[in-house]
Amino acid sequence: MQSTNLYQKFIELKKEIEKHKWIESEKKGNDIGFEKALVDWVTKHRNGWVTHRFK
Repeated sequence: MQSTNLYQKFIELKKEIEKHKWIESEKKGNDIGFEKALVDWVTKHRNGWVTHRFK
């Protein structure tokens, strides 16, 4: 049960990063790549997402 919960949290996190990747890629007019989206999302949004998601 614990590993399933951890996996679900991982999937939610990955979806947020993929959504950020899509938004930023649309703004730039080309695919920014997952790694750049990940670093950008962690820098700009992680703390707020964690605070909101795990209240």
